[in-house]
Amino acid sequence: MDYSVLDKPDKGEKIRIENGKISVPDNTIIPFIEGDGTGPDIWRATKTVLDAAVKKAYNGKKKIEWFQIYAGLSALKKYGNDNILPDDTLNAIREYKVAIKGPLTTPVGKFEYVCLECAKEQNGINGERPKTCIKCGSEFVTPKFRSLNVQLRQKLDLYACVRPVRWYKGVPCPVKEPEKLDVIIFRENTEDVYAGIEFQQGSEHAEKLLLFLKETLGKNIRNDSGIGIKPISVTGTERLVRKAIDYAIQNNKPNVTLVHKGNIMKFTEGAFRDWGYELAKREYRDQII
Repeated sequence: MDYSVLDKPDKGEKIRIENGKISVPDNTIIPFIEGDGTGPDIWRATKTVLDAAVKKAYNGKKKIEWFQIYAGLSALKKYGNDNILPDDTLNAIREYKVAIKGPLTTPVGKFEYVCLECAKEQNGINGERPKTCIKCGSEFVTPKFRSLNVQLRQKLDLYACVRPVRWYKGVPCPVKEPEKLDVIIFRENTEDVYAGIEFQQGSEHAEKLLLFLKETLGKNIRNDSGIGIKPISVTGTERLVRKAIDYAIQNNKPNVTLVHKGNIMKFTEGAFRDWGYELAKREYRDQII
């Protein structure tokens, strides 16, 4: 694939999926996004550690060829035109399978613009877009946008947030027998509240939804409420639970636990539980009790 404005490594090979299994070359190309704020500082330290770890683990026989791609402030500087998540970035992650990123600015207030240099949120002046940031004077002020982390998850369909949780000897811990803690969390990443479907209190869309919920469905909701929608599908549930069970089988884990609040949210959390059990019975009958 052509990346016209990117400096693709001269050496290295991409990770491939062959017969359903991952194939990792000795000189793997890994895209990286430095991130905003402290991101570049974090990245420099991270790169040093990762390079040293790979060298140590494989006696110098393997090496990562780093490929810089852009999002947030770095993308705005590279591409301009308020382009903070370029197609090049998404295409590179799809092509090379694995990427690493630093923290990215996420606007959280009610302002119209955000400075990607210092994260200061602000409104326009006399109805016009600020030419420079009112706090740091940077020219890299862009219209408020949806979280880049959410955009990356949804555009790349990164549906499983996989978090290993274990104790390392010598690290202080407030619980008894921390050495027994060894779990892998598979958290839904694109559905449920992570779908990012919400409407600000007082907005036109929020008021329309409130009216519909009250008049059509008879739900009593305060007029000064913000609204969020919590979709959980059969498709999303099954692929997440399947991924967790497959991981457990492949790594000799003794069990999989479905964590939910189904006693209160029967048609979302409760459905997630039921669909998960149904999948396990249907597809993993020989592995479950």
